[in-house]
Amino acid sequence: MEPLTPQELDEFMRRARGRGAGLSQEEARARLAPAASELEGVAQSPGDEALDSSVAARLSEQFFSGEAAQVRPRRLVQGLVFDFDNTLARLNRPLEELMKQGAETAVAYMRSTGMTDLPDEIAEHLVEARIFAETKSDDEQEEHTADDTLSFLLQFVGYPASRMNEEVLRRAVDLFYAPEMTAWEPLPGAIELLEQLRGEGYPLAVIANYASDRIFQRIVDYTGLRAYLDVCLSSAAVEWRKPEKDIYSAVLERWDAEPYEIVCVGDSLKHDVAGGQEIGALTVHCRMIPLAEDQRLVDRIRPDAVIEKLSELPALIEKWC
Repeated sequence: MEPLTPQELDEFMRRARGRGAGLSQEEARARLAPAASELEGVAQSPGDEALDSSVAARLSEQFFSGEAAQVRPRRLVQGLVFDFDNTLARLNRPLEELMKQGAETAVAYMRSTGMTDLPDEIAEHLVEARIFAETKSDDEQEEHTADDTLSFLLQFVGYPASRMNEEVLRRAVDLFYAPEMTAWEPLPGAIELLEQLRGEGYPLAVIANYASDRIFQRIVDYTGLRAYLDVCLSSAAVEWRKPEKDIYSAVLERWDAEPYEIVCVGDSLKHDVAGGQEIGALTVHCRMIPLAEDQRLVDRIRPDAVIEKLSELPALIEKWC
């Protein structure tokens, strides 16, 4: 018999679906069930049961050494993605004070390298440029890095691009962020929480909106959180900024997880909860340090759960699993 052509196969399937659509469930079952005549002579032979048992025993011995293995069901939660600031860590000094100190140090360094014709108010402009870049990044969900911000600022105030030294500017950015880099500290219970979740076998990640990846990675090291994290990612490293869903792709691929199998935990409804909802993850809103901007979003962005302390999270995860 000649095989059916693709066109003939399509036509056959169309007719079959058309006939099947008019059948009730009982009629469909009756057509699929084997006739009694087809079952005649199919009785089990006396040796079949013993044969099946011996085959099963041999396969078990070959593929499962030692104690009998039990296949564990896949957890409903495959990992947790945390925000960083005001979720796992906090600043121990006001940010405005830290930025002012860092800007003055960065400007002094640039002047020491020969950039003596910088405007007198350049330190204030550096703080303003950072705030402007963060606002623009938020609006566009695309990170404008700290290195680029300093370069653009210098060009804006009339400093020639031909006289800029990339290494000098990079060092100036590091000095600008240095005071706050050492001012971060873990929130109470953060280390204990990560240790417990990691001990229970959950992979953990941090994804944060931050304008310099090299500085953010140093901050994570300084706070002592690195040892508990499987992934540590900043928006500066990938250019996307939460709540843009693409920023979560690296974590999902690394864990081989579906979005609905992870939990996004953070203090911002706009960034962390909305970002988790954008990909279809479970979301937890942390309110240890409430954000003023959340007040206008509470009726529009609703997390799956709210916690007032980090210690409440493990029970919540266990319930969801």
